[in-house]
Amino acid sequence: MRSIGRLNHVAVAVKNCDSAAKLWRTLGLEVNKVDRLPEHGVKVAFVELENSKVELLEPIGKNSPINGFLDRSPVGGIHHICVEVDNVREMMKKVQTHGIRVLSDEPKIGAHGKPVVFLHPKDCNGVLLELEER
Repeated sequence: MRSIGRLNHVAVAVKNCDSAAKLWRTLGLEVNKVDRLPEHGVKVAFVELENSKVELLEPIGKNSPINGFLDRSPVGGIHHICVEVDNVREMMKKVQTHGIRVLSDEPKIGAHGKPVVFLHPKDCNGVLLELEER
């Protein structure tokens, strides 16, 4: 059995989820309602694609991790990609044995209500990689 699954979503940092959703709706795609995730410092909305999703991330609060990204890229852009894994904790151990840094000691509950963890972009070819338990 494979421990890595499918691409779950590509996350895009935006200044405003509602404004960003208009683009996707113009393309004929469904965008779900905007949810607040204060524990992550973001508002999120998901664009539903046939085989994956696009996650729109809007910062809330001064400590939002999205603020730094938008400071560097004021128009927004791709923030991270998320892949599904069978077991987040096992994958954390596995990647650490290969020198890949995990950005938290414990998984957090993500926007889909499942455990997630992020891997350091400097160890992942410049990509912030999110692992979500499927």
